[in-house]
Amino acid sequence: MSRELDTAVKAAKAAGEITLRKFGELSSLEIVQKEFKDFVTEVDKACEAAISSLITTAFPDDSMLCEEGTIAEGESGRTWIVDPLDGTLNFIHSFPVFSISIALRDTGGDILCGVVYQPVLRELFTAEKGGGAFLNGSPINVSSRCDRESFLIATGLPFKEYHYLDSYVAMLKEVIHDSAGIRRAGSAAIDLAYTACGRFDGFWEYKLYPWDFAAGILLVREAGGTVTDFEGRTDVFLKQSIIAGNATTHPMLLEKALKHFCPEHPLQP
Repeated sequence: MSRELDTAVKAAKAAGEITLRKFGELSSLEIVQKEFKDFVTEVDKACEAAISSLITTAFPDDSMLCEEGTIAEGESGRTWIVDPLDGTLNFIHSFPVFSISIALRDTGGDILCGVVYQPVLRELFTAEKGGGAFLNGSPINVSSRCDRESFLIATGLPFKEYHYLDSYVAMLKEVIHDSAGIRRAGSAAIDLAYTACGRFDGFWEYKLYPWDFAAGILLVREAGGTVTDFEGRTDVFLKQSIIAGNATTHPMLLEKALKHFCPEHPLQP
């Protein structure tokens, strides 16, 4: 394990302990609405402070981009991308599905290492570029399922922006038809981690933020899966829409995304 990944693991676990101490104990005074249907808690802020402190101490020349506003401008060209509590609404409602996501992106835009930690289950997903993906130290791989009647597919639902709702619902109807079931966990980082270890056969979501997916896309790729945006591009940071899956589910989801979100795209039949 590299020094970078070791630091990310320590930071994720430190944040995880903060969440567990407060899980189910939040008061209304500890919850703030940032904007329409988007909330932050004192736990988000405490987790971000713990993570940023550990990382900036270990790598003072690196930059940081965190969901709750912590920004550090380093000189190395590398950037740590952090979601201190992915699934805040779940956490507020004591729904035990939330995670901590930490990734390191290099000067060329590649993700060097990533961690997704699910504190309630003590599940630690880790990956380094070229080194494979792991769950609690054991290697993981994307699923090998190729029968659409067996697919379990994850997604996220529109909750703030509705201009693409019709396209989303149209795609959802087709995915329901071509799968055994759909799940909406409320944490994109967990969705991607579960895709990496084969619990989900694929995942799609329109309009995420870098801290939602940075660590997860490395997990899926290092686990043998494919991740692109809705137009099939591998640089998902450009459009921030994600399709992830195995050799069967990724093409299936991409075809539907092109049809419903990018009807004028040259790859659209």
